[in-house]
Amino acid sequence: MTAVDEVSTPVAEPAATVQPRVQPTAARRALREIGLVVVLFLAYKAGRIVADGHVAEALANARDVWHLERVLRLPSELAMQRAVLPHLDLVHLANSYYAYVHFPATALLLIWMYVWRPAHYVWTRRMLAWLTAAGLVVHLLLPLAPPRMLGSVGMVDTGRLYGPSVYGSPTTDTLANQYAAMPSLHVGWALAVAIALIAATRGRWRWLWLAHPAVTLLVVVVTGNHYWLDAAVAVLLLGLVIAALPRAAPARAVAIPRPRVHA
Repeated sequence: MTAVDEVSTPVAEPAATVQPRVQPTAARRALREIGLVVVLFLAYKAGRIVADGHVAEALANARDVWHLERVLRLPSELAMQRAVLPHLDLVHLANSYYAYVHFPATALLLIWMYVWRPAHYVWTRRMLAWLTAAGLVVHLLLPLAPPRMLGSVGMVDTGRLYGPSVYGSPTTDTLANQYAAMPSLHVGWALAVAIALIAATRGRWRWLWLAHPAVTLLVVVVTGNHYWLDAAVAVLLLGLVIAALPRAAPARAVAIPRPRVHA
């Protein structure tokens, strides 16, 4: 043997292959979210149809709500409607706002949030979903005919008389429950849209988003589709939903640990 002992060099074992975590593609995530929104919409429509079929009860509740509002000295929906009826352009504009802004504005909000404000998107979707679910429960418990069906007090259906209208005859309309006035999800969704945009944007002008629910409130009253109390109940339900949901977490910077310096 030689004087130098033979040193064996250990053979390095191949490193374990780390399987990358499979992340859903952007397209797959978008399709999933679209599916969730479609399910929400279908549940909304199905729930309203299930709540249908209580005409006599809904009309009796409508008379009670009308009387209660007069006891509470709330502004008269009839006076509001009669102030606008001589101005047919305003009537048509109100009918169009009621018919064409409600769902598109909410859908555009969700799309914008998903693309540009992902930190707020899930919170917004949950807010709308729980508000809708709470509204459907009230629809089932309290069928209520809208004021446009109270011909005895002088209210008229501006959509049917002047157009455009989203509803057919209550006896033949199978796509919507017209006896589910309370709460007003038109007002509730509009306020939810405004709150979501105020929370996700900056600057003092963001408070102008509240114009959307304010205009919606006037529209649903002038067109005879809702009572003031319908809007009040929607606002109350939305407040309870927001209080129950955890706040949307803003994006945070990732802290980079400093290397330790040994003496």
